[in-house]
Amino acid sequence: MEKKPSRAKSARYAVGVDSGTQGTKVLVVDLDSGRVAGRGYAPHEMIPGLGPGASEQDPATWARAMEKALTAALRASRIEPKRVVSLGVSGQQHGFVPLDGKGRPIRPAKLWNDTSTIEETEELLARLGGKKGWIRKLGIAPAVGYTISKVLWLKRHEPENYAKLAAVLLPHNYLNYHLTGRIHMEYGDASGTGLMDIRRRRWSPEAVRAVDPSLAVKLPRLSPPAQPVGLIKKSVAARFGFGKVLVSAGGGDNMMGAVGSGNVKPGVFSLSLGTSGTVYSYSAKPFVDPRGEIAAFCDSTGGWLPLLCTMNVTNTTELVKALFKIDNARLEALARSAPVGAGGLLFLPFVDGERVPALPFASAVLFGLDRGSFDRASIARAVMEGAILNLGYGVARMRELGLEPGQIRATGGGAKSRLWLRIAADVLGAPVVTLQEQEAAAFGAALQSIWCFLREKDETVTIAEITDERVALGKLAAEPDPANAGTYAELQKRFNSLWKRLVPEFKARRAGG
Repeated sequence: MEKKPSRAKSARYAVGVDSGTQGTKVLVVDLDSGRVAGRGYAPHEMIPGLGPGASEQDPATWARAMEKALTAALRASRIEPKRVVSLGVSGQQHGFVPLDGKGRPIRPAKLWNDTSTIEETEELLARLGGKKGWIRKLGIAPAVGYTISKVLWLKRHEPENYAKLAAVLLPHNYLNYHLTGRIHMEYGDASGTGLMDIRRRRWSPEAVRAVDPSLAVKLPRLSPPAQPVGLIKKSVAARFGFGKVLVSAGGGDNMMGAVGSGNVKPGVFSLSLGTSGTVYSYSAKPFVDPRGEIAAFCDSTGGWLPLLCTMNVTNTTELVKALFKIDNARLEALARSAPVGAGGLLFLPFVDGERVPALPFASAVLFGLDRGSFDRASIARAVMEGAILNLGYGVARMRELGLEPGQIRATGGGAKSRLWLRIAADVLGAPVVTLQEQEAAAFGAALQSIWCFLREKDETVTIAEITDERVALGKLAAEPDPANAGTYAELQKRFNSLWKRLVPEFKARRAGG
């Protein structure tokens, strides 16, 4: 049920924008209460007909979608636009928006899921001593999707365009630039470029030199997330009937999702159950995993954001639904009818390869089929459990490194499933709750903008105070069931053992393919 907007003439509002791969979502949020007064959405277009692994969008697509979604959200809110005082932007991470000297995109942006830069990534890793060398020097090692490999790709494959390069931006930075005319980059999203020393929160000279020494002058000055970009340009404000609107630093979608779920202090974990899965937490000091399994990002509050990302969650259940010709309700009913542990049936969910554990060329495995588990219910349950056991491997690594979840806040399509929440609580060993506002990234962008606005007004307030007062929990929740702990602990051991034993086979398949 949508919350009714405040009608008080003195009410002030913030806008949160989440520019993702598929589209842009916009929320209009009451500044004082955190109530969502209106929302809008506009889809994005992908550039078709690209080469293998390429994924690109025209940055103008994001700007158009943002303005359409903002118009829809303002109309739905029925507020006076001049009551909007702040705006924040969340964007898809790791993209590369190359600007020329006049501030125009030189070419389409390469996105986070662009894997055409595998050779560049491997070459960059070698230049600084492999993954261990990168982690030692920067605290983080570049993955295929990171921005740094895309910059080297441009230099190598499109030298004419590279010669025009004057500024490197990420998607959310481009939208900030569209709104304010200022080129700007904050710590959080910048930490996912592969060019930043995450411990010292500055550009890494070694990483820059690994691409091109002249790149240093094309990287924006880094600023803390509490420092806003500036005011919306008068020409943009006039289109929406705005007065003075402060644009906050914004950040990557995971960083803004952390803010929107109240994950800004120790003990709170965020869990996103979408096509892929992410688990992330807050750290007040630099967090570095020597093995590089847990990504070492900065967050968008001034701290750090240890993050686990897996590639396979709801994509696996979508395949099961298509195979059995069932919907979500029937899938859940089927899985509930099977026993905890699916009668020993174990599913390795590597349908699209995997990031953690690092098995990019792996495939999925159903292990342990027998007469007792060779049925639709056991398979449905095993698939759901397998996605969480895969996350369980990474969460165990986070615990080894000193992070302990006191509460896990779940978002994404999978968070609508009571059974998946139950499995997550049992496997991960912590209470799992949902959020009243599921669009955590857009909501977080709005909350960060409120934080910046109040600070500009000399109001002493912390980001934790902002989220504590405005982030509300949802109705769905699950507590760990001690009766299931032993079963899932044993399944987790078998899961970890099995994928490790299959690594040689996956590597052989890659070599032979």
